[in-house]
Amino acid sequence: MNADSFVREYLLLGLKFDRLEEGFVDAYTGDPELRRQTENAPAPEPRALARRAAELRAELASTDLPQQRVDFIDVHLRALECSGRKFAGDDIGFVDEVFAYFDVRIEPGDQDEYREAHRRMDEVLDGPGSLAERLAAHRSADVVPADRLQDCVDAFSSALRDRVRAEYALPETEQVNYEVVGDKPWSGFNYYLGNYTSTVAINSDLDQQMAHLPYLIAHEAYPGHHTEHCRKEAGLVSAGQLEQTLFLVNTPQCLMAEGLADLALKSIVGPGWGMWAQEIYADLGLRFDGEKAERLSAASSQLLGVRQDAALLLHDQHKSHDDVAAYLERWSLTSPKRARQSLKFLSSPLWRAYISTYVEGYKLLDGWLNRGATVGERSALFGRLLDEPLVPSALRTPESWA
Repeated sequence: MNADSFVREYLLLGLKFDRLEEGFVDAYTGDPELRRQTENAPAPEPRALARRAAELRAELASTDLPQQRVDFIDVHLRALECSGRKFAGDDIGFVDEVFAYFDVRIEPGDQDEYREAHRRMDEVLDGPGSLAERLAAHRSADVVPADRLQDCVDAFSSALRDRVRAEYALPETEQVNYEVVGDKPWSGFNYYLGNYTSTVAINSDLDQQMAHLPYLIAHEAYPGHHTEHCRKEAGLVSAGQLEQTLFLVNTPQCLMAEGLADLALKSIVGPGWGMWAQEIYADLGLRFDGEKAERLSAASSQLLGVRQDAALLLHDQHKSHDDVAAYLERWSLTSPKRARQSLKFLSSPLWRAYISTYVEGYKLLDGWLNRGATVGERSALFGRLLDEPLVPSALRTPESWA
């Protein structure tokens, strides 16, 4: 099978998974005829999709695709085979499921690190009451006023867009539209529509924190998901790598994208983001302690693994929802409402393993970016993440470091 025919078969296979679970195809910007074919065909049988993924994977080495494209498609076919088997009802261990989806091996976090995080957070939020009570009070005072949310979103989007366009070229026609939605298991979501356009949905069920909003806009838009989609569409897709027109849930793409997006603010603003955000809020007439926010964020970053621990407790150790919620409340110092919101995400059939994309994606990509000895080197490495079809295993090999 020649390269073009093979990629077409890969795209058809991936699109069929959306017939099993709506939302499995996160974005598709390729030939609409392929989408119509899958939508008008009879509903696929999960085990048949798993078999087809395995067949294509076996044929991959005989194509004339370049090695980097082979490596990319190979791990995605492995992920699709696992998804087909899960939809068919196969019993696959959770750790093995995560590896098949995301190309990483997971294990529980270090509770000594969580204790150290609590100690550092306690120093930032000194005062009477327990740390959990002080943190709850701090978060309550840090909520973006509902009637000012749109103004804040627009201000941070504009400021971050200016920085990104100065560092990484973007198509002149690119744009992001924001909307507020409810009843979702996530805090924000990027819907990439193609032609350099995204809609970013922000969940109204959760209070938006002033300290978190810059992260959210950077993550979903500049220089996160929207920027990555635009750069890959303008570069890889335009060069004929049509496998990049398809973005599927529960694949290594997701771990790379979420790790990149979670590092977006750190990469484009860097140390001092708190004071940078404080000035933007001040222009809007809002009071924000940027120095405290940055210190608290640095301390709480050591709690990164808690949510993945929760997924392991739920799906690997089969603990009750009450036990998992209690674990989240203890170590994340989160409210019962937030813990239950996290459980909603962790319990979703589609999203149950997805938390590892944030935890392992951040750790893997941050370690890779930290090889940059200067700001310029780190910026160049981040640019590679935006532009190249890298997969997790590639970042663990010296060949990717050149």
